[in-house]
Amino acid sequence: MKLIAIENNSGIPKYKQIITSIEKTIETGKLKKDDKLPSINKVRLEFSLSRDTVLQAYEELKKRGIIYAILGKGYYVKSTHVTIQQKIFLLFDELNIFKEDLYNSILHNLGKNVQVDIFFHHFNIKVFEKLINDANGNYTKYIIMPTSLTNADDYIKTLPVNEVYILDQTNETLKSYPAVYQNFTQNIYDGLTKAKTRLKKYNKLIMIFPGFREPVGMKMGFEKFCTDQHFNFKVITEFKKQELKKGEVYVIPNDRDLVSVIEKSKTQGFQIGIDFGVISYNETPLKKIVENGITTISTNFEAMGKILAQMILNGKKEQIENSSSIIFRNSL
Repeated sequence: MKLIAIENNSGIPKYKQIITSIEKTIETGKLKKDDKLPSINKVRLEFSLSRDTVLQAYEELKKRGIIYAILGKGYYVKSTHVTIQQKIFLLFDELNIFKEDLYNSILHNLGKNVQVDIFFHHFNIKVFEKLINDANGNYTKYIIMPTSLTNADDYIKTLPVNEVYILDQTNETLKSYPAVYQNFTQNIYDGLTKAKTRLKKYNKLIMIFPGFREPVGMKMGFEKFCTDQHFNFKVITEFKKQELKKGEVYVIPNDRDLVSVIEKSKTQGFQIGIDFGVISYNETPLKKIVENGITTISTNFEAMGKILAQMILNGKKEQIENSSSIIFRNSL
């Protein structure tokens, strides 16, 4: 049974003809799941092709999840879903409500013929390394959220250089990769600047910054704004034993700390937006209604996902800073 057909004068690259032939044989049922493909040497000799040409076709099908390889034995059919044109590895730090919005936006804007496999490194460099190593060579594109993990670039560099996209956070070591990212320093500075008139009604700004998951740029932007605008300020790493004082504003990057502040306000009988102020980071639907509305500085996660998806589909290689805004509500 002949599985591959090559036309010498068609104008279509030979490796693409091999891919099309295998797709058609799978679609027609001539090749089924776990069936073995002709060896690279057999195809090379039959059609007088270079080994690299055949390997390129097989590797492309492997990245799309259509075939798989067993070392020393050959290539086999993995999936009969040949309409999948892109198989994408998506590595997030953690799952939360705004990352879910980002994920859904990426899926929606990539379209139907794309498979996205999502993984989480949970800010653990060993998990990050293992996930990248396991994924290497098995996907057409790699979307990586490196956060502030030390030496993350060392592992990212092992991936195919033209297939990597950086998401949400980037740095100097990753500047050669296309990215859609947040400028945390500038975003928090600009947000606080727009809130300056309201902030003048308070006597002190306090940022709760644990510093483990949160980008250091947030702290830098906060400190720069307070220094430039001559606000009394303080940065604390935790809120557990903190007492609220009237006239303070809390800038809170982490939603766990936001919950702690709200709980403490009830214990002390304080009213948010009257006795003290709150500015949260990252917009979620609940912040529209919790305590009559929480003021939030946030990037547009839906727009971030859309921009990245369009970049992948259009084959563009850019570094794009995603927009951010402050949403004023009753907590300030």
